[in-house]
Amino acid sequence: MFGSSFYHSSIRNLVISFGSLFNDIRILRKNPDGTTKEEIRLPLSYGPKEKFLLRAAMASSMDDNIKTQISLPRLGFDMTSITYDNARKRNTLQKRFIQKSGDNYNVQRTFAEVPYNFEFNLYIMVRNMEDGLQTLEQIVPYFTPEFNITLNLTDIATKIDVPVVLTSVDTQEEYEGDFDARRSITFTLSFTVKSYVYGPIKDQKIIRKAEATFFNLDKLDADMGIYGATGGTGAFSVVVASATGPNAGPTGAGVGIGGYTTDFTHDLYVRGYTAGVTGGPGIDAHGNTI
Repeated sequence: MFGSSFYHSSIRNLVISFGSLFNDIRILRKNPDGTTKEEIRLPLSYGPKEKFLLRAAMASSMDDNIKTQISLPRLGFDMTSITYDNARKRNTLQKRFIQKSGDNYNVQRTFAEVPYNFEFNLYIMVRNMEDGLQTLEQIVPYFTPEFNITLNLTDIATKIDVPVVLTSVDTQEEYEGDFDARRSITFTLSFTVKSYVYGPIKDQKIIRKAEATFFNLDKLDADMGIYGATGGTGAFSVVVASATGPNAGPTGAGVGIGGYTTDFTHDLYVRGYTAGVTGGPGIDAHGNTI
């Protein structure tokens, strides 16, 4: 239905980039005298918090004799929703271009990006409040309330600034259960990432020639005694530009677009006849078809 398949990995890279913001958070445990007892780097995983809390509450079995539990503190994050953001939408027909690698005569293009808001949750799961507060203070000062990350979303859309907005912080403590149950403290930080998705990248030839016709029906030619342009076209002049420019002089005297000559009397580049001489077929300096 939509043509050939394409995949830029832009959403996957967005998820990886979001997680990488929090993959090197460390907390310190101290002795009563204030000296550092240990430094803990918090592990980071992708998944819903219920998965980690369940693993923390139950013993997993490596074999019949060894029972282990998931370690705390730790971090987890997941993507919860994707919504279209029409406030950031640009005209779809706007394009981005890059030169095609190894090709001087073609470019690659893609249409304007489509804005989407990606909702993420970051979970801080700890055994005691001190670890949770220490972790929280290493995150929230950087969001005021947004923090920009720069991503390469496609081969054309490079160095794109993507805002990561901290929208809310929630704390949950659970005391339910018997005295043997583990205490559960979870901080949930909600983020909105304002990113984009892109359509396919296609080849497109470069514009090497442009031709424009100008009309000036009020022009007075004193030499010819003609008021206004005449002829079937009614064109006052036809101007052509190319990668090498229009013809630089009389017939055969310059380089440029074949078939065009220079009419120095009227400062025109005219196609199809010798400048200043009737002949044809073509358009003369007064717009007459000759």
